Amino acid sequence: MTTSKQTIWNNGWTAVLIVLLALIIDQVLKVWVKTNMSLHESIEVFSWFKISFIENNGMAFGMEIGSKLFLSLFRVVAVIGLGYYIWLQVREKARGGYVVLLSLILAGAMGNLIDCMFYGLIFNVSTPYHIAELVSFGDGYAPFLQGRVVDMFYFPLIETTWPEWMPVVGGQEFVFFSPVFNFADACVSVGIIALLLFYRQELSQLSFQKKQDETTTADDEETE
Repeated sequence: MTTSKQTIWNNGWTAVLIVLLALIIDQVLKVWVKTNMSLHESIEVFSWFKISFIENNGMAFGMEIGSKLFLSLFRVVAVIGLGYYIWLQVREKARGGYVVLLSLILAGAMGNLIDCMFYGLIFNVSTPYHIAELVSFGDGYAPFLQGRVVDMFYFPLIETTWPEWMPVVGGQEFVFFSPVFNFADACVSVGIIALLLFYRQELSQLSFQKKQDETTTADDEETE
């Protein structure tokens, strides 16, 4: 096998294995939490790290933007687009690390999409008084694409109170880091941060190519 084909082969299989491994870890954690903890239950691992079960309708770290169905459809489009882009990068023999990080982001997006697509169909509802169970497909708590995302990692590294003399927030409790997230969110965040730190050249080329495509499209429209 030539060096060029070997690079494509290695990058391709690396991408597939990373996505599969990350998805397995993410889903095993979520299913365990969903079927062993009641909603809002918390298990203290260390004083600065807790397993706290919450569900959200929105994006990463519990944010909510737009309707649930819109967000789920957006995830579907994003996963398809990113998967196609990774395939192009593998064919073009991009740097291995770049493919790895893109695959990590793809896995994270797919992990949360699985929750939205199927959890509402296969689980009954989680409440503070009831631990969810698997049910017959379609008998769950929500229709297709409207399941809730399971989050569980909570890192209250600093828990304190703002000084009374501070305006607006004085006397209020302050927690850093307060968002609760899951393994899929972590994959996306680590992937994006690492891309910005170590692969700005590839990102710059992507931005340049996008502008070039927009210019070409505008020129074609003027010609017509």
